[in-house]
Amino acid sequence: MNRAAPSADIGGLLGRLVEAKIVPVIRTSAATTAEQAVDALADAGFDVFEITMTIADAPALIESLAARPGVLVGAGTVTSEQDAERCLSAGARFVVSPCVVPAVVAPCHAAGVPVLLGALTPTEVLAARAAGADAVKIFPVSSAGGPAHVSALRSIFPGVPLVPTGGIRAEQVLEYLDAGAAFIGMGGRLVDERLILAGRSGEITALGKSLRASLGLPAG
Repeated sequence: MNRAAPSADIGGLLGRLVEAKIVPVIRTSAATTAEQAVDALADAGFDVFEITMTIADAPALIESLAARPGVLVGAGTVTSEQDAERCLSAGARFVVSPCVVPAVVAPCHAAGVPVLLGALTPTEVLAARAAGADAVKIFPVSSAGGPAHVSALRSIFPGVPLVPTGGIRAEQVLEYLDAGAAFIGMGGRLVDERLILAGRSGEITALGKSLRASLGLPAG
């Protein structure tokens, strides 16, 4: 086992993610549309964002967003120690991997930043925690039974913060939280790049406001 007690910084940052309830996962074809997506969701009241490393020059975008007052930005789809270090240097305040990559844990914990490692099965959840994950991303949850899968994992790992991500629909958010999710990652179902390219970013803002209202969160 490679689990140290979380530092105050890690615990506080993880607490902010839990309070957010929904973390938008920004995965677009270009940094320009990613920034537009962030703007649209900021108008809805969101202030926590995950920027995936699949976006070209993602660390530069993370650095730009991290400079915004009140915004908490993290890095997603991080699969190497080197990428973790680049994102941390850019200002990422949480790091997410879609799988169990033990090498990303040490640099993050050294920086006081929480790590979410990805898993789907009980064996993978256990491996993620053994590697040092502060929370476990359950991905892709929609292909594994949805809220029922989260509930089943929660029953055998009651002390592990579980973060379902992948294909979650707006109408399922409360169901996932009721199933025991610590918080939820929402990607394409919340951030539809086609709307941005069509000049319809307002529809993303409207959906974001509706989701936040359903959770009792203030809108922008």
